[in-house]
Amino acid sequence: MRILLVGEYSRLHNSLKEGLLTFGHEVKIVGTGDDFKNFPVDFSIDAVWFNKNLLLKFSKKVVFRLFKIDLQKLERAIRFYNFLPKLKNFDVVQLINSDAIETFSDWEIYLYKKLFSQNNKIFLLICGEETPVIDVLLKNNLKYSILTPLFKDANFKEKYFHTLNYTFKKKRKVYDFISSKTDKILVSDLDYKIPMEQTETKCYFVPNPVNIDKIQYVQNPIKDKIIIFHGKNKYGFVKKGSVFFEKALHEIKLKYNDKIKIIEVNSLPYIEYEKLLNRAHIVLDQVYGFDQGYNALEAMAKGKVVFTGAETEFYNHYNLTKKVAINALDDVNYLVEKLSDLIVNPEKIIEIGQNARIFIEKEHNYIEIAKKYIEIWK
Repeated sequence: MRILLVGEYSRLHNSLKEGLLTFGHEVKIVGTGDDFKNFPVDFSIDAVWFNKNLLLKFSKKVVFRLFKIDLQKLERAIRFYNFLPKLKNFDVVQLINSDAIETFSDWEIYLYKKLFSQNNKIFLLICGEETPVIDVLLKNNLKYSILTPLFKDANFKEKYFHTLNYTFKKKRKVYDFISSKTDKILVSDLDYKIPMEQTETKCYFVPNPVNIDKIQYVQNPIKDKIIIFHGKNKYGFVKKGSVFFEKALHEIKLKYNDKIKIIEVNSLPYIEYEKLLNRAHIVLDQVYGFDQGYNALEAMAKGKVVFTGAETEFYNHYNLTKKVAINALDDVNYLVEKLSDLIVNPEKIIEIGQNARIFIEKEHNYIEIAKKYIEIWK
């Protein structure tokens, strides 16, 4: 099959592409590379003009300040339009989000119409914020979610502009258009599966693919100090509950400064991020999740102990009896207790890391996941 993957998010489409290629399919990715993460794509629509050229970069800031118009969206639309002659005659087109082109809503619908008309089957993957997911989360009837900080403190509303934008008229119009044209809608983990179960939309659950051939499990013996890694994201600091990790690390440093080393980074490109993460024994990922996001899965594949979403719903879904990750909560004392337990009992770090790798190999093998996608796409 000829497969076009539109958009990228935390390397998901790249890993899926690697799995699909093992079956001899032709696969192309068009997208921005997921902003600062800079993942590889075959057709880049990244806003190079307005990010690299100093004069245009300055103009972009002025225009946005005066008129609230993001010129990067204009450039992405132009680049995507220019690629359209090359984006045709694919058997499968999969969007990673309703905003996969990352441009103005009306333009996005226009470009999708062009794209859909010259290809065969259309699929939408929900692996992040999406209109029906945010609709459900706003009901505040789940144990917690990425909106929990907003429910607790309305002053965070500015931090949620992008998230809440999915419920506004223009974004909703884009989602409604796509959902009316798609053959099927897929979800990548429980944080989207659970909310979507409260809607009338039929979804197909396929776990995130992880390239277990490229990401090797390497035992990381504790020779001197236990290394704790906290990778922060400028867009997700509040939504991921990073402040609780920061406070917990402050307490842990006071208690165990001679036994630990802390690495904290902010919004690094993927390659730089990965190099630093590789040194760690413990990785602090996110608080407000039932399941693991992509960064957590890759860290688990490397045998790290990851503080992330690992709720009861997750363990039940996969019928797990052994601990594969530490369920993170928005409770500093709880996080300090869990970190202390690992520092005092370092053998648990090795044990949980091994369990994590086995889990990834069983449930997230990129080749097996690619097979599941192929079956759904047929």
